[in-house]
Amino acid sequence: MEYQILNNIEGPENLKALSLQELQLLAKELRQYIIAVVAVKEGHLGASLGVVELTIALHFVFDTPRDLLVWDVGHQAYGHKILTGRRKKFHTNRQLGGISGFPKREESVYDAFGVGHSSTSISAALGMALASRLKGDLDKQHIAVIGDASIASGMAFEGLNHAGVTNANLLVILNDNAIGIDPSVGALKEYLTKAKVGYKPKESNIIEALNFRYFGPIDGHDLEGLVSILKELNEIKGPKFLHVITKKGKGLKKAEEDQVKYHAPGKFKPETGELLPKSAEGLPLKYQDVFGLTLVELAEKNKNIVGITPAMPTGSSLKYMMEAFPERAFDVGIAEQHAVTLAAGMATQGAIVFCNIYSTFLQRAYDQVIHDVALQNLHVIFCLDRAGLVGEDGATHHGLFDLVYLRAIPNMIVVAPADEIELRQLLYTAQLGLTHPMAIRYPRGRGVNVNWQLPFKALEIGKAVCEKEGENLAVLVVGSIIRNAKLALQEFSEEIGLYNMRFVKPLDKTMLHQVFKKYKTILTIEDGVISGGFGSAILEFAAANDYSLKIKCLGIPDAFIEHGEIGELQEIAGIDVKTIINELKSLL
Repeated sequence: MEYQILNNIEGPENLKALSLQELQLLAKELRQYIIAVVAVKEGHLGASLGVVELTIALHFVFDTPRDLLVWDVGHQAYGHKILTGRRKKFHTNRQLGGISGFPKREESVYDAFGVGHSSTSISAALGMALASRLKGDLDKQHIAVIGDASIASGMAFEGLNHAGVTNANLLVILNDNAIGIDPSVGALKEYLTKAKVGYKPKESNIIEALNFRYFGPIDGHDLEGLVSILKELNEIKGPKFLHVITKKGKGLKKAEEDQVKYHAPGKFKPETGELLPKSAEGLPLKYQDVFGLTLVELAEKNKNIVGITPAMPTGSSLKYMMEAFPERAFDVGIAEQHAVTLAAGMATQGAIVFCNIYSTFLQRAYDQVIHDVALQNLHVIFCLDRAGLVGEDGATHHGLFDLVYLRAIPNMIVVAPADEIELRQLLYTAQLGLTHPMAIRYPRGRGVNVNWQLPFKALEIGKAVCEKEGENLAVLVVGSIIRNAKLALQEFSEEIGLYNMRFVKPLDKTMLHQVFKKYKTILTIEDGVISGGFGSAILEFAAANDYSLKIKCLGIPDAFIEHGEIGELQEIAGIDVKTIINELKSLL
């Protein structure tokens, strides 16, 4: 379609000249534009559709970028990006060299704070507001837009608790659509769902009890009403809270009807929302589904098994456990710290807890992993989905640090299966009476074996596997990146050794002594940062045992890797097949 208004918007200054009627037409065009681009290019859809009117109203009323606007997580910020000078680049969203799928300070002055993990907006905006006061900028606004799933996180409450005893010029806007990626959960969600548009809250509601001036709930799709209330709030100093009711996926019927699927639906027909078919017939299962289905099998035989996930039952496939054993599977909301310590508490009472968290999100609970689990040597099994490079979600979501931050912790077992069959067997092994915490890290996407559901077999803890004997050069690998190593070795007639080390902690020292005595050169490969990771562990072993042979380590360099297709990013990082081939040639 032709975008009569949108095509003339190069920045928020263009919005301010529009009439209310023109703003309403802009909302329609902006929604259609987001649908049209995401239908082809893919990305996060539902959240941004839900805040179209709110986005327009914010940039119409406030003086951005002088007034600072922070979006929580960033799934909802597509409209914001389009209206702040990135409309012509929006088709490059989440692609290599294109704009990020999340707000990013280096990308635009309108992106006041970089986000990708949830529940940071209130603390960040409060920090900005307090700093502004110190500089004497007393008329500047600081706005945090946070979702109902994100506000339930402990960090959001910490920010609210602090803000309530300050005179900071802070406006918190709750975008309440009763869903994050999966439906929101918890007592706060129950409290919020009682609030309807036009409902007059009790004299002392939970927000007012924290010393905020509370406004709402109001209809988040009533552009005139939004502009009116935001103008009023712009004149009020101190901490303020606006409760806005929206509908995730607004404007696309199928996205409204299936908000979980249309959070990030892949390609679809923009006219109808109908998903374009993806033929999975004959393809290997996703790692997350191997985890989810295997856990159900194990839970059927072992009544002590429970599952925990922080707000990702669909993304992690713990949904299968939740359907089969709802009383033994827990979605705790966006609360990684709570998830880990909850698991620890359950483990003290004999529960065998599979705590499923994306690798990048376990970083948010590092102290709990150390203090509440490892220090007490509790048998919690961390299943780290999305480990390694994850692709288009970029730097905020790559799971590149887990090998480093976990192998430093006493008592922790750290293992990376080579494929989904090994993942299945490790899940089985993990519930057989181990007395230590264990972390199993596996990648995003599909495995490599169609027939993965083999009979259960226990794997020996700390035991590596020799995939192929060699002569002068040995390749040591952990995790699914071994696939690239195997493809690279097909290019060589020389006998090069290949070892699937599996365990980063404990290392198979018996195997390593054999390797170091047999070979002249070692190449290590990992889908994680080089500094302090698997390769570092091999170097430490060599130093501790006075081995002096040549060792070269491949992995993610000391830099944040941006967004793009996984193959493109592997090439940038130097762990793709071609780079491995070149490294092997240089070492022979």
